[in-house]
Amino acid sequence: MVLVSVCMITFNHENYIREAIESILKQKANFEFELIISNDNSNDNSHNIIQDIISTNVNGDLINYTNHESNQGMMSNFIFSLQKCKGKYIALCEGDDYWTDPLKLQKQVDFLEANNDFNICFHRANTLQNGEFKLHDIPKPFDNEAFHYLELLRHYNFISTASVVFRKPDNFKLPDWFYSISFGDLGLYKLVSEEKKIKCLEDVMSVYRIHNEGIFSGLNPLKVQQNYLGFYKTIFSVLNNEEQEVGRLKIKQVLSKIANLKQPNSLLKQKLYFYMLRMRNRVYI
Repeated sequence: MVLVSVCMITFNHENYIREAIESILKQKANFEFELIISNDNSNDNSHNIIQDIISTNVNGDLINYTNHESNQGMMSNFIFSLQKCKGKYIALCEGDDYWTDPLKLQKQVDFLEANNDFNICFHRANTLQNGEFKLHDIPKPFDNEAFHYLELLRHYNFISTASVVFRKPDNFKLPDWFYSISFGDLGLYKLVSEEKKIKCLEDVMSVYRIHNEGIFSGLNPLKVQQNYLGFYKTIFSVLNNEEQEVGRLKIKQVLSKIANLKQPNSLLKQKLYFYMLRMRNRVYI
């Protein structure tokens, strides 16, 4: 029986996908795991590379692969892949990241199996940009102390996606609001944390690539802030009271940034635009 499902979405990752998949197939564990790959109709050579790995790798039979006939979009593809996961635990790794420790899954599952008061376990990770590795920053003291979802909301998601393993909730079902958010990982952590604690392991066991082909790398600053605003407004109703206080602060900060971007040449116009935005969003703040 599969204990862990590894969820991998990919789109045009021909330069990275082989390393990502093979890093997962190299995992050594005393339990069964599967790799769910959902290819969002890539128009590069990703499909052929994945097919080659399935047919030639000794562990290729661990892979459950879907190649969509049309582009679904990032969130729809993510949701599709999550819904195919059969395991008690779900690990995340996008097609342009990779794991570096063959015992990664074993260590994280061992922790979660022994600690029922935790629903999410992640670990330290490296970033890779322009050939340079750098330790992914985590606000102290969360690198060695347990914390709750509130801190992810306050500091905006310092978890490297490829480092996370979470306990799948009973009767796991994604609510309607999840389908419309811009940031699936931060929304997902709210769903699966269930007010339980989150743990960071000190081991550095994955690499997060920063490159120009990333999903959000081509967005202009205004679109980025509008995505943040949409996220906070969508998730607001499912936050607890303490989290909503942080959400209000985040919305105010985003509105201020949007006003500055829309009216960069006049402080007075910035203030007026900010006031207008506040009135439009007064239900939240």
